[in-house]
Amino acid sequence: MLVLALAGGAAAAYETGRLHYWFGSDVPSPLVAPVPGFTAPPAPTPRPIARSASSPRPTAGAVRRALAPALQDPHLGSLRAVVAPLVGPPVYDVGRGVSMPASTLKLLTSAAALEALGPDRRFETRVVAARGKRIVLVGGGDPLLASTQRTTGPAHGDASLQTLARLTARDLHARGRRSVRLSYDTSLFSGPRVDPHWPKTYLPDVVSPITALWADEGRSPAGYGRVPDPPATAAALFATYLRKDGIRVQPTIGQEHARPHARELAHVSSRPLADIVEHVLQVSDNEGAEVLAHHVGLEVEGEGSYAAGVRGTVATLTGLGLDLRRATLQDGSGLSRHDRLDAETLVRVLQLAASPEHPELRSVITGLPVAAYDGSLADRFGHDSGRGVVRAKTGTLRGTSALAGLTTDARGRVLVFAFVGNHVGNTLDAEAALDRLASALASCRC
Repeated sequence: MLVLALAGGAAAAYETGRLHYWFGSDVPSPLVAPVPGFTAPPAPTPRPIARSASSPRPTAGAVRRALAPALQDPHLGSLRAVVAPLVGPPVYDVGRGVSMPASTLKLLTSAAALEALGPDRRFETRVVAARGKRIVLVGGGDPLLASTQRTTGPAHGDASLQTLARLTARDLHARGRRSVRLSYDTSLFSGPRVDPHWPKTYLPDVVSPITALWADEGRSPAGYGRVPDPPATAAALFATYLRKDGIRVQPTIGQEHARPHARELAHVSSRPLADIVEHVLQVSDNEGAEVLAHHVGLEVEGEGSYAAGVRGTVATLTGLGLDLRRATLQDGSGLSRHDRLDAETLVRVLQLAASPEHPELRSVITGLPVAAYDGSLADRFGHDSGRGVVRAKTGTLRGTSALAGLTTDARGRVLVFAFVGNHVGNTLDAEAALDRLASALASCRC
């Protein structure tokens, strides 16, 4: 009986294809043999179980209804508001003419720098040999050049004077040199160090003098305030690090132009421009934005100055198809109270940066702070629905509050917006009102 049971089981397993499955056969038998002469009916066309996707373009009426309650807030001042899809003209446009953009102007500066220089550009700070026992510290316009080398955190790998001194000392020791006279070269940038269109009260509390050589963006080694002469302070710090590495440095440190083809002793390189742009937009870095504008001027106009930076930015963005005929730019950071810009231009810059046709501009998007999460939006949006959904650049000057960025609405569409309020009163109230506007877009079934 046992033999008969095993034989019967084996036969059944063979007929159903289980033997092929158990022993790894590549061609298993069908589980059920087809009935001779049987023809299966054709499969019916499946009926859709979800509605077709709606048009990717939001409707003007839906946007208007979504924003209407938040627009009643008197703290918005004289508001210029523009909302558009990711591609195409605006669907909502309120207000007329140009406005003071404040720091949202950094979107234009960043886009121009990425387009003119390329996202992979790096800036070198060098040390070169001069006649006699002199060496020259040459500023390369690295906006994030640090004094000491950071070993932890997101800034790991930043160029520093400490690292440059170590590399320089290594070269000098290898050549048997133990004593040098140090000078420094800031000739990469020209013109005034302070924009003549800024209020005099901006220095030293709001911004540092802009030069091609500094450490920690011209902030004081004491940990507060800014130094009056960033290049001289950077050179003195560099001399201190050289002495720690066993090189005697003469106490007098002067300025000079390095020879064009002088022998290089050492150099350190900045982060890629794409990373610098993200930093500038994240924290609304005024000094960093002005240095980038100087580099645009140098690349496009052959001159690293405030005026050339403005001309180079306008020329570069005009080449990208932006209409800046009504705009008035005086700097790269938006600190000037004489800057004027149409909010629609901010929307257009963001559309360009998000488009697949301009991957070189993508850092303008990835650098935008996230609402209630990081950068200049870390402490904003309270309990608004835009938390974690809105990404936007802030802009704040006395009497002006602005917000320009992107959000995803309740239907999953990406909306691009720019809200610029001039003649506002209390800044905190104006910012809260702008946050509610952006959150209304995030909640909109537009």
